[in-house]
Amino acid sequence: MPYASIEELPPSISEHLPGHAQEIYRAAFNNAWDEYEDRGERREEIAHRVAWAAVKRRYRKEGSVWVPV
Repeated sequence: MPYASIEELPPSISEHLPGHAQEIYRAAFNNAWDEYEDRGERREEIAHRVAWAAVKRRYRKEGSVWVPV
């Protein structure tokens, strides 16, 4: 289930990540969703893992706030 906009992201993402990080997450998730079409039931889990990895390459968490690296 790709996300058409950041407004569709789950609260665990939208309420904690800054806007730019949300865009990174959405783009990475959507790309992974397409890439791992053959993974069946694990497709969504894999897409979320890929998306988080993409965010963590550009942001890090300081306390409860995500900041650019």
